[in-house]
Amino acid sequence: MDEADFKTLLAPLPVSWWEADGGLRVVDSGGGAFGDERTARRFLEALCADHHGAGPYQACFEGRTFDVNWPAHHGSPDRHGSRGVAVEVGVRTEENPYAAFADLTPAAAFVRDATGRYVWANHAYAHLYGTTRDAVIGRHLADVDEPADVKRFLALDQEVLAGRRSVRHTLTYRRPDGTTGQAAGYRFPVHWGGHRCVAGIYVDVTDYTRVLDQRRRAEEDLRILRDHSGLPCVRLTADGLVAEAGTAVAELLHARLSDLIGLPADTLLARTPERTALHRTWADLIGGRRRSARAAAVLVDADSRQRRVQLHLSAVPCAVERVAGVWAVVTHAGLRHEPQPPLTAAQVRILALLAAGHNNAEIAAALHLSRQTVDYHLSRLRDLLDAATRPALVARAYVLGILSPQAWPPRSATAEHPLSPV
Repeated sequence: MDEADFKTLLAPLPVSWWEADGGLRVVDSGGGAFGDERTARRFLEALCADHHGAGPYQACFEGRTFDVNWPAHHGSPDRHGSRGVAVEVGVRTEENPYAAFADLTPAAAFVRDATGRYVWANHAYAHLYGTTRDAVIGRHLADVDEPADVKRFLALDQEVLAGRRSVRHTLTYRRPDGTTGQAAGYRFPVHWGGHRCVAGIYVDVTDYTRVLDQRRRAEEDLRILRDHSGLPCVRLTADGLVAEAGTAVAELLHARLSDLIGLPADTLLARTPERTALHRTWADLIGGRRRSARAAAVLVDADSRQRRVQLHLSAVPCAVERVAGVWAVVTHAGLRHEPQPPLTAAQVRILALLAAGHNNAEIAAALHLSRQTVDYHLSRLRDLLDAATRPALVARAYVLGILSPQAWPPRSATAEHPLSPV
């Protein structure tokens, strides 16, 4: 077998061979241990830097272990040069599980020595700088980053090596197109090729950070619009707690805005038939069965006064088939009044007919009651509503929210059907 045949035989094997002149300049090399000439030359440079004497020894390179035989090594090369061979005896996974794990991960990962020189990097890390991993490995940090960043990154590396612990870190870097990017991850100490080094693994969060910033600006715009629109609005969590509220809500409830945040919304509602109906509507919104709804409610303010309001409710989605909360906007607010006295259904019907202009005899006929029963109810209503005359009774019924100001013929504000008086 001649020399050409021998070199051909070594081409597919995990072997690296080389011939160097007297000045240790490689004049020929080959073997299948490395996929490109750049990596092979970087391997030879690492062998020279290890300062081993002549004879076989073992060397680590980028997580791989080689048996090296360089009879006339750099310490004592003869004037005719030298030949050497390295046979890989270890695999990446056994020698460095980190490299095996991180090589193909979409997260950007690297290993640098204490001086700031890259000894390993994966494809994702090289992609951050718009280059290949072979163009990064072997270069110094100063070759790929801005001077100010180099100083900052080296200081962090030294902190990791001195403390011998991992450090969570968020960094800003310059992209190949000149824009600024953000990455978040960890740096931690590792042993690489017998040396103490710093490893890092990062995820590019530039797009995520940009979306968060856009969301913050949108929420700020919404907050400004909410506070200056004059509309009382509040965002409730799925548990029914006040998450945020506008200044108009605080004015409506005669309360401080800080006292409303975290308050259960139920504590702001009077125990009226509207409250029960509102609970059913709420369950539909939170359960995803409805996206929006209109409802009536009676609010109780900090002075225990009541106010009948109309609400527009909109569900706030957060994920598939889930609701994060509900926006409630007061679209109409009645007059503020003391708590409504408890009235029977018959008394509410009498007030509705009275407001429509009927006399006592007509009210009695419509409700199939005697004149004496109608007279008794009207007397009770004067006491309950503190109104001495028939016009005053009607006025108080509207002020207290007993009758709906938006309906004719007059009917109860809690009536669910337009033709129903109560």
